[in-house]
Amino acid sequence: MSTTKRSRFSPRRKALLAFFALLLAILAYLHFTGAAGTSGISNKDMDWNGDGTVTEQEIMQAFYAVVVEKQTEGRRECRSYAWRSNGQSIRVDCRTTVADEAEASAKK
Repeated sequence: MSTTKRSRFSPRRKALLAFFALLLAILAYLHFTGAAGTSGISNKDMDWNGDGTVTEQEIMQAFYAVVVEKQTEGRRECRSYAWRSNGQSIRVDCRTTVADEAEASAKK
């Protein structure tokens, strides 16, 4: 009988666990800083230069270069998209929701 203890996780499993923990930490940071890619925006709305087509570069910019700020006034919800580097506004999307006034006040 061997008296050596085997590790519960192999080095490969430890590396995989560390990778996923790092990935989760990065996503949490991006969400905390207001990255547009983690705010629920669809790919078709990521046309940051307004040329009518969404490229892979624009999708990647949603995660590292574009931030979103959400404002709620009553039933009106607006999202302001801006460049992270200089704060220059890209566009503002506003929608009117059908939520009760009590729910809209609770979101503030």
